[in-house]
Amino acid sequence: MRTVQITLEDDLVSAVDSVASQLHQSRSAFTRDALRAALQKRAEQVREQQQREGYLRQPVEPGEFSDFEDEQAWIN
Repeated sequence: MRTVQITLEDDLVSAVDSVASQLHQSRSAFTRDALRAALQKRAEQVREQQQREGYLRQPVEPGEFSDFEDEQAWIN
């Protein structure tokens, strides 16, 4: 692991410390988890954007998925 120095507003540090304490985590552990979650969220956003762009380049054709309609099971 590397040690890095970041600058945060006092109120943000207080909020992080408060939540980390409630979770019985250190500030560093909480921050690592938060950064991982932010990176995962960003990766999902990128994948969603790629899918949108793909469907704009090659839209779904009418009836393209109709062959599978009989295979679906709808539960009410």
